Amino acid sequence: MTNKCEAYLFGQILGTHSFLLKDGFLKPDEYAEIKEQYFLPGGETGTAATVLDSLGVNVKMDGPWIGSEVAPMLNDFYKDKKVDLSSLTYTEDKGVMDYVVIAGLVRSPMGRFQALFSTGERWWNIPKEEDIEAARVAAVDPFFGAESLRVAELCGKHNIPYVTIDCRHDSYLHQHAAVNVVSKECTSQHYAGLAPEEIVEKMKQETDGLTILTQGGGEMLYARKDGPIRRMKPFDVEVRSTLGAGDTFKAGCVYGLLRGMSDDELVRFASACSAIAISRFPLPLNPPTLEEVEALISRR
Repeated sequence: MTNKCEAYLFGQILGTHSFLLKDGFLKPDEYAEIKEQYFLPGGETGTAATVLDSLGVNVKMDGPWIGSEVAPMLNDFYKDKKVDLSSLTYTEDKGVMDYVVIAGLVRSPMGRFQALFSTGERWWNIPKEEDIEAARVAAVDPFFGAESLRVAELCGKHNIPYVTIDCRHDSYLHQHAAVNVVSKECTSQHYAGLAPEEIVEKMKQETDGLTILTQGGGEMLYARKDGPIRRMKPFDVEVRSTLGAGDTFKAGCVYGLLRGMSDDELVRFASACSAIAISRFPLPLNPPTLEEVEALISRR
């Protein structure tokens, strides 16, 4: 029998090699000193699971197959946390990893994802209905095609509200989501030439859920169908690393959904989570706690 969990997460889970540079970002033909480096859980879902655990939420996550170099690190990291890995599949290859070079506001991720996705072969799990049915809320990354769509369909079948990210206005995932968090990267790719207000207006008409448009350090816009577009400024913090900022925002939305927050409360909570995340490095070893988030909100 599947154990009950508060949040079910389906999406990208990997091992992230992160390198924080000492004196600014890389320059061609110039030496760069590494100040800190780590090999820790990453990916949109891996990072969100870490943050939700820190906020006191029981999580079950599923997604890519976990290879031999990633598995020991992943299992050791989560062994004392409220993150259930029992649905993951383990393989004998090295596993999915990325490499991220960071210097303050600037970061550059590297990997082999284009090659992986271009094979046409599935290297991730098929979601289990019993896992989704056992949850109170869910989050689904849109990267895994039919399997991501299957999560959304099963959430609908069992009345499980879900958070997603970077989904177009005409996608099933957006149209049935409780919350869709849309980043500047997504709007640049799919809505070039449109003003932020035009994008939100277009997206909110296609769903009964909440659309949130984030703009890095710029103002966030959010709205529902038939409602006005609202705005909120991010929290002002000293940035140490932006790695995981969006994933932490997603985790904050999952928490807000789980706790029945209003739209204003949810956006404010997610923004505070993200602000704390960018003020420290590495995020997996220093995720925001509920006390820290509430204290930051109370100081505004």
